[in-house]
Amino acid sequence: MVQKSPRRASLVLVAVTAAGLVLSMGLRTGGAEKPQATRCVVVWSEGTAPKNVYPNDINSAIAEGLKELKGWEVVKANLSDPNQGLPDELLKRADVLIWWGHQRHAQVKDQLVDKIVKRVKEDGMGFISLHSSHFAKPNRKLMGTPCSWKAYVGDSTTLKVTVKDPNHPIAQGIKEFTITHNERYSDPYAVPKPKAVVFEGVASLKDGGNDPSQQGLTWEVGKGKVFYFQPGHETNPVFFDPTIRKIMINAVKWAAPK
Repeated sequence: MVQKSPRRASLVLVAVTAAGLVLSMGLRTGGAEKPQATRCVVVWSEGTAPKNVYPNDINSAIAEGLKELKGWEVVKANLSDPNQGLPDELLKRADVLIWWGHQRHAQVKDQLVDKIVKRVKEDGMGFISLHSSHFAKPNRKLMGTPCSWKAYVGDSTTLKVTVKDPNHPIAQGIKEFTITHNERYSDPYAVPKPKAVVFEGVASLKDGGNDPSQQGLTWEVGKGKVFYFQPGHETNPVFFDPTIRKIMINAVKWAAPK
């Protein structure tokens, strides 16, 4: 029998250990295994957007635009889903909740609204309210005000959006842009003074006039961050627009608790 020297045995042990480490790393990081999402954003809508504009509803269009978020799970939810789309388990792990509603605000259960507000105020979940969701129950309860605009008029054609606060995280990479726009909300907006006004805009009217108003505002409510974005009427396909999608990505990153 050939006896191995202690030095040779040590080298063999090191080689075997190294091989095992490489194999272990390969199992964890190999191309066949996708990295686990560490954060969660839920995109909620009520299901009333016209099919000819949003074939799979507005939440699908927004969720599609959030695919570039790295390390995030993007979940679609709808008012018609069980538990109105937000069962306790999902709401508990949501870092950010995006909300689009218009015609069915009253159908959202008060118990669910209370849970959403609690998650924002006490746990720091971010809340993003879009367009006609200024009247959504969660948004109104978070603001504690009527959340009404001075006027709602369907006489606009385009909206030019400008960056008022270029240093704000939601404005990063965003320059002035114009979108199709046929329903304007006119200032003032009955809400608490915002922490920041990120975007302003001017609606061009069919009669040749124009109407300036605030387009993107932020607040801190308890431990959570809230962002309201005015564009997003269901007859305008703005949530397919690359610039709007960039704003949504920025807003999710900003609103998420640290």
